[in-house]
Amino acid sequence: MKSLWDNKEAQNYKTDLDLRVYTSRLLGRDSSLVLHGGGNTSVKSTATNLFGEVEEILYVKGSGWDLATIEAEGFAPVKMEMLLKMAELKELSDTDMVKYQRLSMTNPSAPNPSVEAILHAIIPFKFVDHTHTDAVVTITNTEGGEDKIREIYGDSVLVIPYIMPGFVLAKLVYEMTKEVDWSKLEGMVLMNHGLFTFSNEAKESYEKTIELVDMAEKYLKDNGAQLHVEKSSANIETLTLAKIRKEVSSLKGKATISIFNDSDLALHFSKQNIDKIATQGPLTPDHVIRTKRIPSILGDDFKSDLANYVKAYRDYFEANKTDETMLNPAPNYAILRGRGALSFGENAKDANIIKDINEHTYEAILRAEKLGGYRALSPAKIFEVGYWSLEQAKLKSGAKASEFSGKIALVTGGASGIGLAIAKMLNARGAAVVALDINPDVERIFNRADAIGIRCDLTCSDDIQSAISKTVKSFGGIDIVVSNAGIFTPSQNLDELSDENWQRSMDINLTSHQKLLKYSAPFLKLGVEPCIVMVASKNFPAPGKGAAAYSVAKAGQTQLARIAALELGEFGVRVNTLHPHAVFDTAIWSDEVLANRAKAYKMSVEEYKTNNVLKTEICSNDVAELVCAMAGKPFAKTTGAQVAIDGGSDRII
Repeated sequence: MKSLWDNKEAQNYKTDLDLRVYTSRLLGRDSSLVLHGGGNTSVKSTATNLFGEVEEILYVKGSGWDLATIEAEGFAPVKMEMLLKMAELKELSDTDMVKYQRLSMTNPSAPNPSVEAILHAIIPFKFVDHTHTDAVVTITNTEGGEDKIREIYGDSVLVIPYIMPGFVLAKLVYEMTKEVDWSKLEGMVLMNHGLFTFSNEAKESYEKTIELVDMAEKYLKDNGAQLHVEKSSANIETLTLAKIRKEVSSLKGKATISIFNDSDLALHFSKQNIDKIATQGPLTPDHVIRTKRIPSILGDDFKSDLANYVKAYRDYFEANKTDETMLNPAPNYAILRGRGALSFGENAKDANIIKDINEHTYEAILRAEKLGGYRALSPAKIFEVGYWSLEQAKLKSGAKASEFSGKIALVTGGASGIGLAIAKMLNARGAAVVALDINPDVERIFNRADAIGIRCDLTCSDDIQSAISKTVKSFGGIDIVVSNAGIFTPSQNLDELSDENWQRSMDINLTSHQKLLKYSAPFLKLGVEPCIVMVASKNFPAPGKGAAAYSVAKAGQTQLARIAALELGEFGVRVNTLHPHAVFDTAIWSDEVLANRAKAYKMSVEEYKTNNVLKTEICSNDVAELVCAMAGKPFAKTTGAQVAIDGGSDRII
């Protein structure tokens, strides 16, 4: 492990807090040190209060912030005097600790201080760094782990036996260090938890972390705990992945994102003795909040395996509970025997966090096995963290999920116009979105954990099947299909209509929709509250002169949707059609097309734009709103419907 400290860059940071931000981010850059909000850092400094008095302040990482991206406002300013007094108390409940830490803050709008603020306060150094380093925790989670830690570090670190985070941990360290000469310590190792380093200089505290972790990594290497993973590939049908996601969603009682992990490491791990090594517990108890204690192990009979997991979880809860409220008993991740892994989350972000945590856990377990065997904390100790009163409070006051949270939407024509607006709106309302378009820009526009773009020729069956496969592997299935892609061919009367324009319109405006339905239908049948929204056109009920190729194709698309509603209804798949008209902020309405259509109706361009009963202009976002309604509760019991969005057309009315 190498230090990332840059003297030139560090010169830009003048204050204690600025330096604290800088080295916190250095730690956060390395996922082997901290993951997704893990770890915490602090700096002791001074501030002048309202009365001109100078106070000792601990700036400690606030709840909800990530070390990789933390800003100055992510540190909670807490009065040192109060924290040190709290350390002297014999007992303090977690809820009272949180309450009095917050009361001790000098900025009421700052985030809640870390639950380890008291521990940071009692360490008599300016800068304190706490990480959940993989290398150190791997060693602590082996048979005889404490002896190995002492072998590596000797007396240069203080070894703290595992105890719950929060006040009890701070109190234990407080009592253990009353007679300790801190100047002789390089750090502290918290068994099964992580590493603390400290110094009066930001650079030295940070580089002590790097040095101690490097020593742990060298120990693993010298003792044969290296990992060699060969390249391999998964062998699983995407339909099976969708079936598993459907079953897990049912067990959780809500739509759930399911991310398939077929990395070389995940595949290698899934081929080991997973009944033994994967069912002991997480690498560090902090992870249980995300991953639960253990995964579900899934074979060919995954329904039975999931049912057995739920029963075992209920037994685990009953064996350890006092007055806690049971979490949902469905798994948060699964190992597929010999075929990789799955992570389940309320949204793509949560599922990806679980996937990342698991990747680090797989490697740590495999290395620990080479070092004498992986040994996690007992189920009872892990239960303590998983059902911590502070976490239970979050459960009881849980924030309302977004409208389409856990849902997966496939939107065609997503690179521009109506399709772009639809994809963005569904995503903003919680859906994981896959946008398809022949325009490669779609891959740049949608390039996030919960929204991906795929270049796809919708007239090509192979392209569509490949896109659907990627959708299912990325998110677990398909719940919403918005069949929107289309083109407006040049205006030509029937006696002038070219074979090329006719066929092009049929291929894109009709046949591509048929192909999409064909290949997505098996997955929609396994969806959660599944639906199809066809984006057709006002040209179906009210065709215009010179638009035969477009109007006939849109009529066919509308008829296709009606048949789909009849065929898919028994599987709970709703199919509804909307007919936009005169949506001018789209690619098909070029200046040339707009001028030609206006001329055909003997109108000015402006008159043509508001040529409707309401004299209003329709925008892409207006269409997206209606799509969201059709995909959501307002149309939950409607199928086969056709709705115009055109400001009111006297020809249709």
